[in-house]
Amino acid sequence: MADILYDKIPSLDLADFTGGDPVKKRKFVEDLGAAYNSIGFVAIRNHYLTDELSAKLYETIKKFFSLSDDAKKKYEIPELAGQRGYIGKGKEHAKGRNTGDLKEFYHVGQMVEDDDPIKKEYPDNIWPEELPALQEVGQDVYKRLEKTGIQMLRAIALYLELPENYFDGKVRHGNSILRPIHYYPIENPDSVPADAVRAAEHGDINLITLLMGASADGLQVLRRDGKWIPITALPEQLVVNVGDMLERLTNKKLKSTIHRVVNPPRELMNLPRYSIPFFMHPRSEMSLAALPGCVDASHPKLWDDTTAGEFLNQRLKEIGLKK
Repeated sequence: MADILYDKIPSLDLADFTGGDPVKKRKFVEDLGAAYNSIGFVAIRNHYLTDELSAKLYETIKKFFSLSDDAKKKYEIPELAGQRGYIGKGKEHAKGRNTGDLKEFYHVGQMVEDDDPIKKEYPDNIWPEELPALQEVGQDVYKRLEKTGIQMLRAIALYLELPENYFDGKVRHGNSILRPIHYYPIENPDSVPADAVRAAEHGDINLITLLMGASADGLQVLRRDGKWIPITALPEQLVVNVGDMLERLTNKKLKSTIHRVVNPPRELMNLPRYSIPFFMHPRSEMSLAALPGCVDASHPKLWDDTTAGEFLNQRLKEIGLKK
């Protein structure tokens, strides 16, 4: 299974998992496991996000990013370490780099609507007064992607021979983030550092990432043999990939594949690109200690024990969002 070299990421139908047919459900789990064991990415159709809602969010965030820099900076709160609201141009960089990525973004976080004490851990969301529509559509998209993510984690649990609902309580009111991104136009490519790119190669921090269709090409994943594979999320599909937390939990049985967003040809650098990933995080207290079923004589434990909260804190410092 681990020897598969995909030329493109596999496409799966979530309805096969949720539809009630045990044969289709088992096949979905097997195919998902094969993909995550090898390339770490799949494309999913028949999820809970509608094309209409996706288009509405893109339309809304394009209006936000077209505001003046001064207007956007009203929603940038440095003491939140980029966890809510606006994060300005070049503020984030890949782990191990110092050059900032050529992007700006906006963070929408978890909404705790009951008396769960974890609410104290989360800052309130920040909503731009210029675009009241962002709150309604942002919250709706957040909840639908979270619902989809829960189903994906149930399939992952079954692949790992865990109870199907193993992750349910761990991600309930998890520290997940919806991140609309603007890879802003560069009118003069010589005005930016020579090594600056839209998003340098990196692995995601979280359990899984659900990516809505982007507005332009550019996303690539690094295959195990060193070849970069282009990925485009079709309008009706989500791209769902393994993050570093899940890789750590499974002792690298599931791969957090390195990916990047490359710059377009020089003559197209003056065109924008938009992208909206949903980073699905667990609650901060979740242990990322390797699952016993993923450690044996052939696969010794790779990392020291840590919690999701401790790991996130460390990585936010490494990518420049936290001092």
